[in-house]
Amino acid sequence: MSVSEPEVRPVLVDAADLARRALLELEPSGVGDHLGVTAEGETAATHRFESTLPGYRGWQWAVVVAAPPDAEHATVSESALLPGPDALVAPEFIPWEQRIRPGDLAPGDLLAPPADDPRLVPGYVANGDPEVDELALEVGLGRPKVLSPEGRAEAAERWYTEHGPDTDMARAAPGVCGTCGFYLPLAGALRVAFGVCANAMGADGRVVHVEYGCGAHSDVELPTGSGSPRYEAYDDAAVDIVPPEELRKPELRKSAEARAAAAGEDVAGEDVAGEDATGGGTGAQAEQERAEQERVETTTAAVDEPRSSGAASDGAAADAVAAAEDVADDASTAEPAAEDAPESSSALS
Repeated sequence: MSVSEPEVRPVLVDAADLARRALLELEPSGVGDHLGVTAEGETAATHRFESTLPGYRGWQWAVVVAAPPDAEHATVSESALLPGPDALVAPEFIPWEQRIRPGDLAPGDLLAPPADDPRLVPGYVANGDPEVDELALEVGLGRPKVLSPEGRAEAAERWYTEHGPDTDMARAAPGVCGTCGFYLPLAGALRVAFGVCANAMGADGRVVHVEYGCGAHSDVELPTGSGSPRYEAYDDAAVDIVPPEELRKPELRKSAEARAAAAGEDVAGEDVAGEDATGGGTGAQAEQERAEQERVETTTAAVDEPRSSGAASDGAAADAVAAAEDVADDASTAEPAAEDAPESSSALS
């Protein structure tokens, strides 16, 4: 047990067990450790106990015990469950007229100003004189109530905070509202400092300070030139795109040269062996037909390539056709040699 104040009489301090028994009769399972005792005068003290009730974390039981000056024992006066310093409690009650905030008013709602509102003062009341009443309307009177100096100062402070020169939008603006063509100054004493924005892309319909600004200023001009002024344009020509046909072109040429060389060796072998004209002509003709077939196949493959490859694909196809024609020319050159073979054999015979 801890004693919070040393001036508590011993008879009141010793009543902690009496206070606990009183709580257990009220709530058998909700009483925790003894937290201390506090004097409530010379004849009374409050014993505090921890509350173990679900949902009442941080709350404390308070039991008041009393004892006259000449008493030898104390008696229980009252008990209660009270929130402690760390207790979870409901927020403090706020009257309805103080809970309402700007923007809460909905269509059809009525919100009367409070009595003796310092923002309003009595205005001029028409007296029936046409000349005087007309002049009163011109200077802004002719209303039962008008805005007081306190009301104007409060409105000016609110407008300055929401759309003033210290906002992030104003700091990044190229100009101020005082030089913007969309700025409509107010009338009266606030004209020198405030106006209404008429730009739908800016603070349209809102009261702004003369030194407020935004990016939709009337003097803003479109940037000249094209592209981004911060980064250089990406050069597509810096990358060379090589089509697959260009990579295979040396292999085609080597293959064509190898077939042409093989065809020439076959013709020379037929001359040495002394084959007859019919046999020699037949071999050269077969070689020519094979070369012609390869040329047709190469031409067909080049035509069937996707058009997206552009000029590079057309050049590859032309090279392939030229290689096939070279093979055909080599075969045709070998044909007269094969035809001359019978004549040589006849001369020998």
